[in-house]
Amino acid sequence: TDKTQRLKEQKRHQQKQSGPQAERKKLKKQGGSREEDARKRNPKAFAVQSAVRMAKTFHRSQDIKMKKHHIPLVDRTPLEPPPIVIVVVGPPKVGKSTLIRCLIKNFARQKLGDICGPVTIISGKKRRLTFMECSNDINTMIDLAKVADLVLMLIDASFGFEMETFEFLNICQVHGFPRIMGVLTHLDSFKDNKALRKTKKNLKHRFWTEVYQGAKLFYLSGMVYGEYQAQEVKNLGRFISVMKFRPLVWQTSHPYVLVDRMEDLTDPDRLRTDPKCDRTVSLYGYLRGTYLKNKGQVHIPGVGDFQVGDVNFLPDPCALPAAQKKRALNEKERMLYAPMAGVGGVVYDKDAVYIDLPASHVDQQQDEVRPNTELVQSLIDTHATLDEKMAASKVSLFSGSATLEPAEVEEEEGGLGEKCVWDPTTQRKRRKVVFTGEEEEEEEEDGSGSSDDEDGDSEDSDQEQDDDEENLSTYLKEARAGCDETEKTVADAPPVKRPKLDVGKGESAEVPVFADSEDDLEMSEEEEEESGEEGEAGRAGDSGHCSEEEESEDCKEESEEFSCLSTVGLRWKEGLRQKASDAFLRQQQAVPNLRKLVYGSGSDEEQELGGLFRVSRPQTSKKYQANAVDSSRFHPDTSHQWDQEEMLNSIRDCFVTGKWDESQDAATLLKEDEELYGDFEDLETGEVHKNPTGKQNRAEQNGENPDSDDDDDDEHEETVVKVDDDELQKNKRLEKKQRLKERFNSEYDGGDATYFDDLKEELQKQAELNRAEFDGVDDETRVQYEGFRPGMYVRLEIPSLPCEFVTNFDPHYPIILGGLSSAEGNVGYLQMRLKKHRWYNRILKTRDPLILSLGWRRFQTIPLYHIEDHNGRHRLLKYTPQHMHCGASIWGPVTPQGTGFLAVQTVAGAKANFRIAATGVILDLDKSVTVVKKLKLIGYPYKIFKNTSFIKGMFNTVLEVAKFEGASVRTVSGVRGMIKKALSTPEGAFRASFEDRLLMSDVVFLRSWFPVSVPQLYNPVTSLLLPVGQKDSWAGMRTLGQLKHDLGIRYMPNVDSLYKPVVRTKRQFNRLHIPKELQKALPFKSKPKLQQPKGKTPRDLQRPSVIREPHEKKVAALLHALSTVHNFKRKKAHQVQHAKHKQFLQQKGKQEEAKLKRQKESRKKLYRVMGQEDKRKQRSSLKGASKDD
Repeated sequence: TDKTQRLKEQKRHQQKQSGPQAERKKLKKQGGSREEDARKRNPKAFAVQSAVRMAKTFHRSQDIKMKKHHIPLVDRTPLEPPPIVIVVVGPPKVGKSTLIRCLIKNFARQKLGDICGPVTIISGKKRRLTFMECSNDINTMIDLAKVADLVLMLIDASFGFEMETFEFLNICQVHGFPRIMGVLTHLDSFKDNKALRKTKKNLKHRFWTEVYQGAKLFYLSGMVYGEYQAQEVKNLGRFISVMKFRPLVWQTSHPYVLVDRMEDLTDPDRLRTDPKCDRTVSLYGYLRGTYLKNKGQVHIPGVGDFQVGDVNFLPDPCALPAAQKKRALNEKERMLYAPMAGVGGVVYDKDAVYIDLPASHVDQQQDEVRPNTELVQSLIDTHATLDEKMAASKVSLFSGSATLEPAEVEEEEGGLGEKCVWDPTTQRKRRKVVFTGEEEEEEEEDGSGSSDDEDGDSEDSDQEQDDDEENLSTYLKEARAGCDETEKTVADAPPVKRPKLDVGKGESAEVPVFADSEDDLEMSEEEEEESGEEGEAGRAGDSGHCSEEEESEDCKEESEEFSCLSTVGLRWKEGLRQKASDAFLRQQQAVPNLRKLVYGSGSDEEQELGGLFRVSRPQTSKKYQANAVDSSRFHPDTSHQWDQEEMLNSIRDCFVTGKWDESQDAATLLKEDEELYGDFEDLETGEVHKNPTGKQNRAEQNGENPDSDDDDDDEHEETVVKVDDDELQKNKRLEKKQRLKERFNSEYDGGDATYFDDLKEELQKQAELNRAEFDGVDDETRVQYEGFRPGMYVRLEIPSLPCEFVTNFDPHYPIILGGLSSAEGNVGYLQMRLKKHRWYNRILKTRDPLILSLGWRRFQTIPLYHIEDHNGRHRLLKYTPQHMHCGASIWGPVTPQGTGFLAVQTVAGAKANFRIAATGVILDLDKSVTVVKKLKLIGYPYKIFKNTSFIKGMFNTVLEVAKFEGASVRTVSGVRGMIKKALSTPEGAFRASFEDRLLMSDVVFLRSWFPVSVPQLYNPVTSLLLPVGQKDSWAGMRTLGQLKHDLGIRYMPNVDSLYKPVVRTKRQFNRLHIPKELQKALPFKSKPKLQQPKGKTPRDLQRPSVIREPHEKKVAALLHALSTVHNFKRKKAHQVQHAKHKQFLQQKGKQEEAKLKRQKESRKKLYRVMGQEDKRKQRSSLKGASKDD
């Protein structure tokens, strides 16, 4: 047993620790053998099996790779891009509004009732979306296709594709194809899963055919409580949020604004006198496309071309969360902006403030009295203005002294004065505001002093915003003072629409000179500062106004802070002495003006009141009174005089830049370290560095003499400067190294870089350069140089708009302002290539008016269709060819070459058939093409000589003939000729020579080409000016066919133009005359005598007709009957005989076959026997031969 144990131990396998096998095992344990190892181990397995197949796969992979490439473009998207325009399209009752509501609820957590106009929401940190519903009106479809970034195309799956879907797709194909995403609705109407799957597949593949293979199609399976399922809407929202967009040529080369708000700025007096006058309108929206210059020309589709009066950029009403300040709107309200739908909070205009009520509060009972409603009501019911009340009040400074009236008191700097001015334009006196103590601003300058939504200057905007708020607070205080009832808390009151507050352009709010106490003066200052902060916030948020919750809290604070104002009357006259002494004590314990300490000049300047007293403005109000609300606050000792140098020096060492204790000073500690570790040896080089003193070493580093005798302070300053220089040098060296490294990489590692990569990199650098050019420059300056950049929220003021635009305004129809370049405002001749749409069921007739959508415009014009012949001639066509392109010449607005267009016959109402008549592209912008039509002039010969004839009836005068001398003419029979010279009589006759003699029956014609002039009709489609509800019924010029149909005119055609039955009379030729000499030479057969037809046989030679007797007739009939029977019997017998013979022949054939078969068999046997005999003989002969040998 021990032996066997030993043997087992000896035979135990020793695992290899080294060698190739062990290495392979290790690799296997680590993670399997790599592909390179497999290639090395078995190179034949990875060798090229077929060069052809490898070339094919390589080409295929390269094709796939290249298909992914787009032509790189310079990225011109601004840092804050405008919201993405999402157009929801589909036939009626397919669920467009429901989908928009669900998406808004998904993103903004808010419900929206009626979808009016563009609705802007924030979908993420870097993306905003603007939803726009597209109605079934072809005008709306055309306009929105030009500005859409993404199209959500709703399809009713229970019904299938409708014509509107294909119409919109074709419009998009012409005007630049945006991203299109299909959405299938009404899928819950399918009860059978198989039918649902089949329908989905069919619709998807048809959709792919129209858009592109693999286009995204979403399925909304069903509705829950009138809304789509939340998860499906969420998924759709995610897709929208991450989608990328390709820039479209027309959009990136033109500025445009999708208007989300419209205000009428026309003078009310002018409206009262002339309601039909042209209006001045301000339009608001995000600028998209490219940069917009001020005073440019714009086109409003559906209205016309207009000159922009003024453009301002405004604070973003729906700013991205990254740009928000803390004191802006809360998350709920900030997410949604839709002014036309009544959503968007507080809106500032040049001369008014609007507070929009949420839809939920509109239906409340109005007789429910709340404090806010009460307050507003008190403002509405005031009969005398505050100015009049103030003017009527009087004050006596001391008991027994004369009263002072407001007129006697000098107004404070920045106050408002009044001056009556006669206005010649409106023929009335106007109250002009005069600013005392500062220069008057320029009057009536467009957009120079807007408070929120107009002004581009941030400082002015903030200042005036403060002024608005301060005016508001001042009015509220006065109203509260005049209110008899006790105030209630405002926390639970609903937001109420406040009245407009008229504030002048450059006005600053007036600090109340006659306040209840000096506390009020101080309060107004504090409000100014607070409103300054809020103004900053307001630029980022929605005009700096807080939400409902914050508003109610602010109102609560105000009610507490100004509770002393609730009594009636002006109480500032009571206890003036006590108030003066309190004010003096407060001034003594006032906190120091930090601004004055830091910047050296105080913001408060003492101002004289009435030439007697100086108004003191301490920073504190009731805060330091013992019986105040916050009486527990610690009041620091403010007796220090911070203006004195000793006081400042006493705290100087508390700061980093001060002189510290010797033991704590950084310079001293550093010096000690240098002395301690002064000498050191470089272990790599063996070099020893000695540093006797830290001061000397520092001086050497700075390039100074160590024996320098400068004092410590100077040395310290120089050291700092030198360190900065060293830092600069170091940075320069690093940049140089980086540049060298990049150059090296580009030279040596640039083998794999393709032309595409280089182009991409170059365009990337260009984009960075574009961004860096104006980086850090304030918006006001940038606008002057580059214009208003895309992404800005702009206000465009447009004068002289038709009054119907305002009176018939309907927010459901989009208003687009399309910017025009300098040349695009002109009208001229355009040459186009056009093709009738294959789905349009009628051909187009030349000179029939056609509505074109070209560029931003929709207009009616009269085209001439023509085709180019092989010799370059443009021949007029009466109708468009069926499946071919043809040329078209129109009179219309000059548009860049290569711009696509589409044509419709009418835009009024929805027709049953496909509405898009033709599509095409602009080729030329001039009158270089001369369109000609064929003209045939006909004449008749009236005298014929040998080859010369006199022709009449072709021309009317000698002059006309002279113009056509040398022209070629032809007869209908094909004889060619030429016009030689005019004849004196008859008028218009001429002599012509031909290649053969004419006959009097010949008709001579001249083929000529007549130039046709293009009719000058340019009639813009003004659909937005039509009344509400009739905007899809614009009817322009009617076609000739429509006119005749409407007027009941039956067309009487030209008789010569009608087709007639062709009656060809048999032509009688003359007898052939052969001379006698020739007759003699002819052979006998061909002699003319034989060819003459025989004449009629004379009557006497004709056989007479036999008339039978009745008996003979009977006999003949009997014989005929008998012969008929006999013939029938004979025929029948013949048929029987034929059948028998046929049968006999078949039998005989069978016998013959059997006989041949027998013969064949017998022949085979015979041949077999003969063959055997031959073999036997052969064998025997061979044997005999061997024996003989």
